[in-house]
Amino acid sequence: MNPQSLTTVEAVDPVFYFIFGVSAVMLVGIVVAMVWFAYRYNRKRCPVPESQKDQNVWLEVTWTVIPTIIVLMMFWFGWEGYLSLRRIPDNAMAVQGTARMWSWLFTYENGKTSDKLYVQVGTPVKVKLTSDDVLHSFFAPAFRVKRDCVPGMENYAWFVADEAGSYDVFCAEYCGVAHADMITTIEAVPPAEFDAWLAGSGEPDERHPGLVAMENYGCLGCHSLDGAKQVGPTFKGIAGRQTVVEVDGREKTISADRDYLLRAINQPNAEIVKGFPPAMPPFADSVSADELEQMVDYLMQDEQEGAEEVREAVVSAEHEKVVESEQPDSTVKEHAAETEDKEEKTGPVANDPEQLTMDGMKLLQENGCLGCHSTDGSRMVGPSFKGIVGRQVEVEKDGATTTLTSDRQYLYRAINEPAVEIVVGYPPVMPAAGLSEKEVEAMIDTLEEME
Repeated sequence: MNPQSLTTVEAVDPVFYFIFGVSAVMLVGIVVAMVWFAYRYNRKRCPVPESQKDQNVWLEVTWTVIPTIIVLMMFWFGWEGYLSLRRIPDNAMAVQGTARMWSWLFTYENGKTSDKLYVQVGTPVKVKLTSDDVLHSFFAPAFRVKRDCVPGMENYAWFVADEAGSYDVFCAEYCGVAHADMITTIEAVPPAEFDAWLAGSGEPDERHPGLVAMENYGCLGCHSLDGAKQVGPTFKGIAGRQTVVEVDGREKTISADRDYLLRAINQPNAEIVKGFPPAMPPFADSVSADELEQMVDYLMQDEQEGAEEVREAVVSAEHEKVVESEQPDSTVKEHAAETEDKEEKTGPVANDPEQLTMDGMKLLQENGCLGCHSTDGSRMVGPSFKGIVGRQVEVEKDGATTTLTSDRQYLYRAINEPAVEIVVGYPPVMPAAGLSEKEVEAMIDTLEEME
């Protein structure tokens, strides 16, 4: 076996199959022998012992020497495979792979960057691995490769893709709340297609350059584009949004304008959005000025599009008023009757108490509250929701223990700022919900009904 001539798959698979095969044979042999001995030497068949051997030298030598040889063979094949994984072929293409919460960034020798690892078929690739924040792990199961990404230290892994295709890459080291979403792909393409992509002469990307930059830097791993709640605030409608932030322990409301977005990207921990963890790393030293402007331009599009929609709505409303004023009285009355009939059928859903209760329970389920809090009084990670309203609760605040009543004000604080007042006997593991005031009120309405 020549370690230098093997691919990572060829180095790992034979060792795995050898160890698995030996283990399977031993398992079957032990089980068969156990069943045979239980049958052959059953006390009913041999009530009187016929032999009492104290020792057997050949048997002892056999069960010592043979397992030793097998283990040494496992070590030898494993060592040869390990050397193959650590010896980089001379013709390997080098790519810098940077891990951070919770995305990947790959930088090529010509400066081109991508959130996916593009490689050419048949060419060995050396990935130089590092981390910008915490421990991560580069895991490409299709190529039997897994190496840690350590802050302040450069590690490496290599592989070769023999066939074109898309291969998954995972983070195999727990790194925080969005660890499971830290996924990208290795895109193996023919040499000509790879050269065109690397030179930037492939098919033009019609997407906004700001969106492309946010994908490359992993922004969409924590911020959604459709309004869904993730680790960070959603990007949908962020331009001009009134946002409550914490600065030096004090809360204030600001408008998410261009200047704020620039600060939020460069120094995200200076102004923490209420209800979200301070988990975003600063990008001041890793994002170029042009890319930063492109990102903000993309985010500010919502404000421009929103203003245009408002203008169109105003024009449309004025046009409807003009048309309506020209209609005969009978037509207007018929239209009003139809509207009234629809209202009677549908009803004021937003003010229906049953609907509010259903919404509150749905919020409790969707936000994972019922994964830690029971509704039947049983003890779980957090206090039970059963009879929670009006209950006397012993909490720790600022190092002191106090008893208070679990009223609406307390529940509101417990949902929005759970780390301020920790219930005695339970771990401080609950994250801030980051919900709107109406959502929190709906949840509390539901909790009040859990007697």
